[in-house]
Amino acid sequence: MNVRALKRRATIFLALFIVGLVASGVTAIPLSREVTFLDRMVGEGAATQSWWPSLAAWISRVYRGVTETSREYPYIFYGTDWLAFGHIVIAISFLGPLCNPVKNIWVIESGMIACVLVIAWAMIFGPVRGIPFFWRLIDCSFGIVGIVPLYLAWRYTRQIIGLTAAGDE
Repeated sequence: MNVRALKRRATIFLALFIVGLVASGVTAIPLSREVTFLDRMVGEGAATQSWWPSLAAWISRVYRGVTETSREYPYIFYGTDWLAFGHIVIAISFLGPLCNPVKNIWVIESGMIACVLVIAWAMIFGPVRGIPFFWRLIDCSFGIVGIVPLYLAWRYTRQIIGLTAAGDE
């Protein structure tokens, strides 16, 4: 495979990662509406309760917490606005590798490290915050899903480096 085809593949996977990062960030902004919808779909009283009661109970508990917090302390959600901002800023940092993956391979590598750290973060702070184990696994899935396109982009970038070092552009 030539350098151009490898760069195109790396770019596709980086673009997917950027889109996923932005999407997962901006969904933190309408949190109250999302949790209301989720509670109606899988919370207590929904069909989910019969086959996964602990999930239904957890979703309804989160719904009650978000609703009460939104009513009494809406400024707390300013933190989720900043969470969204952080996701967007991190996504912007991947524009460098999108344009030149070889020069910016370190950004791809730091993103892969961050994906691994998501798992550690969820497993360390989840119990501290009273997050059920099954929900921590869902949080861990963001790191697992995120590392796949980054790893593929990294692998294609390493192949580009190999080809350009050998003079096979």
